[in-house]
Amino acid sequence: MKLFTYLDGEQDQLGIHTSHGGIPAAKACRAYGIDPVWTSVHDVIEGGTAAVEQLKQLADRVLADGRRDLLLDEAALTWRPCVPRPEKIICVGLNYRKHAEETGAPVPDYPILFNKFANALAGHQQEVTLPSVSERVDYEAELTIVIGKRAKDVSREEALDYVFGYCTGNDLSARDLQKRTAQWMLGKTCDGFAPIGPYVVTSDEVGNPNSLEIQTMVNGERRQHSNTADMIFHCDEIVSYISRHMTLQPGDLIMTGTPEGVIIGMPKEQRVYLQPGDVVTVEVEKLGALTTRFVAGT
Repeated sequence: MKLFTYLDGEQDQLGIHTSHGGIPAAKACRAYGIDPVWTSVHDVIEGGTAAVEQLKQLADRVLADGRRDLLLDEAALTWRPCVPRPEKIICVGLNYRKHAEETGAPVPDYPILFNKFANALAGHQQEVTLPSVSERVDYEAELTIVIGKRAKDVSREEALDYVFGYCTGNDLSARDLQKRTAQWMLGKTCDGFAPIGPYVVTSDEVGNPNSLEIQTMVNGERRQHSNTADMIFHCDEIVSYISRHMTLQPGDLIMTGTPEGVIIGMPKEQRVYLQPGDVVTVEVEKLGALTTRFVAGT
């Protein structure tokens, strides 16, 4: 199942993606007298398998009944971050072999972890302002894990049982700020620097997360094209490793690293960092394409 978050007036609302359009979950629940009324992705994550199954049945019922009054035109939506309120946003650096090679970095012995904060979240089709303090903003297509239940000291064999689903992410990076000190955080968590979406796709629909095509298009030109199989640390290992050092909570996000093809990996004379007016679309197989438009800061 594919879930999304959209803005209705001033309120975030939960939507269910179908091939016929989006379904406003709360409105459909009320129309059919279903209790509880599902109003957010976080509610569904907390509700687990039972919540997912109930929403699947609701979507099937709406489509079977031909309820066009309960369908949304997704092209007309104001998208929000598909997981709007994560407690933690944890990122993995240098996690693709070819990306490590292109940047001249050694293959790490352990996952390199850093963080972003909620101010960095952005939705599909959202404009992101290029920060005035940076001249070197780069893109990074990333498979993003959405944690489904509390995870503490979980084994690698059990780790994916704690995953609710996955979404497409873009780990935007201000390289000049990132490289200013040994700590990367400053260049990673500027406003809007963690676009995610359009959808959260439940893990049962994704299957093996380390066998997915991943790519980036910049103004229609393909820059990144790889497969999550090239990860140094696969998704199960990442979840297990992090859970041994901190407790993961439902709704936490883990951005799992980017493949080769980023701007900083190009020869210096070919590096043209993101500019106002640029449109970047990152896509992960089965998860959907996430588009970000860049505007100048004031």
